[in-house]
Amino acid sequence: MKLTLKMVVLFFNLLLIACTNQNSDNKESEQQWLPLLNGNDLSDWTIKMGGQGLNQDVDHVFQLENGVLKVYDGKRENSVKVGHIFYHKKTYSNFRLRFEYRFTGRQYKPEEDWPVQYGGVVFHAQSPETMGHLQEYPICLEFQLLGGKNTGERPTGNVCTIGTQVYIADTLNPHHCINSSSPTYEGDQWVKAEIEVWSDSLVRHYINGVPVLEYTRTQIGGGFVSTSFDWIKGNVKDWEKWDAMHGTPLREGRIGIQAHDPIEFRNMELLDLNNK
Repeated sequence: MKLTLKMVVLFFNLLLIACTNQNSDNKESEQQWLPLLNGNDLSDWTIKMGGQGLNQDVDHVFQLENGVLKVYDGKRENSVKVGHIFYHKKTYSNFRLRFEYRFTGRQYKPEEDWPVQYGGVVFHAQSPETMGHLQEYPICLEFQLLGGKNTGERPTGNVCTIGTQVYIADTLNPHHCINSSSPTYEGDQWVKAEIEVWSDSLVRHYINGVPVLEYTRTQIGGGFVSTSFDWIKGNVKDWEKWDAMHGTPLREGRIGIQAHDPIEFRNMELLDLNNK
């Protein structure tokens, strides 16, 4: 077939339109990613420390500096309660959350070594307004973040179930924390993490762009019938209500950041998949 000038012009016009539409789609996609740390203050967040009222942070556990959220930046002993800071604008069901984190190296060294290089991001969590005064942990799922201890393997991007339970490969997994397949990250290097959540049907964890864990059928329960969770039972507000919901699908909730040991977060963004 002999190409005419008119056909060549038409081809390039169609190509230009396609490229323009693709760029427009890419820009729209990027615009849908919502920055959760505004770089100025924590006005979009609600703090709930164990033993303190809402937005009472007497130990200044959460500090935002130049867009970096510093958690327990000055922790030197273990008397400060565990707590969380929750993004309070809305609850989320289907979403992707991506961020970078690092352990700062100023880790408190308790008798038990499990909290060292320890942090987490919670999701499908109960709201801080419904938590008991002494309650340190919400009913939730936790994207567990761990750093290496310069000996042995210690994967990050695990899942911990707090008053919840999940299925791995269509089988109910009774363990409180389930390890991912990620490598160990030593020191204070920045690590990229992402979580993809589809209500109660599917959750995927990613570390540095690589999928490391997948589970399904997120539910309320598990922790309520396990002796390992007796420590939260007495402090959870309306425990009987939660206990009666054992086995109920856990489809949505708040997003929060756990305060356990010194850790920093930056570039935290959320893509609400309900709005796509």
